[in-house]
Amino acid sequence: MADVDEVWDDWQRAVNMTAKELREWLDTDEARAVGDTSGSGSESTGHKSGRRIVEILGRNKGDLSDADVAHMRKVVGYVNRHLAQRPSGAVVDTPWRYSLMNWGHDPLKA
Repeated sequence: MADVDEVWDDWQRAVNMTAKELREWLDTDEARAVGDTSGSGSESTGHKSGRRIVEILGRNKGDLSDADVAHMRKVVGYVNRHLAQRPSGAVVDTPWRYSLMNWGHDPLKA
């Protein structure tokens, strides 16, 4: 499955939260408070993506569907673009960090 091999390493770097960490994060008020909700009701695009990321993290590499791989590419692109927009100063309790965390990346995690 060449498509998976192409995105796998980038996905591993972009998504640095475990499924458990992400699932717990998505249950917080902070996770629900950030992101674009236009056209999708009350759940933000990032929050919905986070739920999908949890599903993907629960699969083996060989069991990923084409839709999984497409979402993995979307996540990698989002995380890379968002990291490039890092604000100055402390980012611990910022919408910028919270948005990234909805997409499975905690910028404060080593």
